[in-house]
Amino acid sequence: MRTKPLCVILGGFIVQNAALLSVPKIIAGSNAIETLGKEIVGIGRKPLLIIGSGSIKQNGTFDRLAAGLGANYALFENVPSDPDIETVNAGLTVYRTNDCDCIVAVGGGSVLDAAKAIGLLATNAGKITDYEFTPPKYKCPPIMAIPTTAGTGSEVTKWSIITDPVLKKKMAIGHEYLMPTMVVLDPILTISMPREVTAATGMDALTHAVEAFISDKATPLSDIWSLKAISMLTKNILTATYNPTDIHARTEMLLGQMYAGVAFNNSSVALVHAMSRPLGAYYGIPHGEANAMLLATVLDFNRLACTDRYKPIAEAVGIRTENKDRDYIAKSLVSYVAELFSELPLKSKLRQFEVSVDDIPKMAKDAYVNASAKVNPRKALETEVISIYKSIY
Repeated sequence: MRTKPLCVILGGFIVQNAALLSVPKIIAGSNAIETLGKEIVGIGRKPLLIIGSGSIKQNGTFDRLAAGLGANYALFENVPSDPDIETVNAGLTVYRTNDCDCIVAVGGGSVLDAAKAIGLLATNAGKITDYEFTPPKYKCPPIMAIPTTAGTGSEVTKWSIITDPVLKKKMAIGHEYLMPTMVVLDPILTISMPREVTAATGMDALTHAVEAFISDKATPLSDIWSLKAISMLTKNILTATYNPTDIHARTEMLLGQMYAGVAFNNSSVALVHAMSRPLGAYYGIPHGEANAMLLATVLDFNRLACTDRYKPIAEAVGIRTENKDRDYIAKSLVSYVAELFSELPLKSKLRQFEVSVDDIPKMAKDAYVNASAKVNPRKALETEVISIYKSIY
């Protein structure tokens, strides 16, 4: 059972953990990127523009960015999926060499995470590994975050996930000083996502929202964002995947993943994320795909520990709950998530990613000690984590 946090009184209502972290400004809507030139003036003198290695230069987005920024910017490009320590150091060098004073990050979660880590080192001494467990002293420089995928919610969170290739682990570096100054949500930028990426990032966002709701750290404030995200994401993920130019679905997915980001930024993710991180660190499995494979199975594992929490989720996805007992509702929710996953163009088994069964105990140990596992509603034993991995092998 979840322990009850301290309460405060707000406007006559009792609210648990009343503080809500949020970015100062969010601009949302089709072609919202056109505001870049006007908004950057209030952020800094010379931005470091950070992009990935995907289609930004091919689909015209880069030209629109360059036009908005003018001639006075530095470029750091080709940020890989799952940015590592070397990526952060390389970006920091470009930032310092060009005397930048702010950052514009345009891309998926990897680009946004890299931008926050680069920003952290731009204002704080030492190496990025120093901040896995130690908070920074100073805020990052102003960061404008512009996501081109609808999944990670990184644009509204305090978290940056950076891979340590030597230790084969993903470091979760988190502090409110890493949160972006401004977010631009433009659904037009997400239309070019391949359907597999749309599906994987959408399931990543759904996992954020669900785990934020059932986590031991969930609060009434984070719950509001979680349930709204769950409803929007489940109603639109199939349309966005198989009808990519549907701008309504793209908009709902982009907003829904942002709501999920707000939710887990103020609550926490749980066992699914604890287990997906080793899959990325050991085998490079995309984060969203790892979460997608695990979500229904972990929901079933958690079912008896938080059955009552499953009813609001079930209602958010459209499951009829009237006159149904809570066990039936919980099982129906697990079946719903499994069926939704089966309709998406994603791999469903670890062996499809050439995962060695011999590595499962090592990955299970990493997942077991991960902080996200400690706030899971059902505290998994290391042997149980092994069993979950094997069940999707």
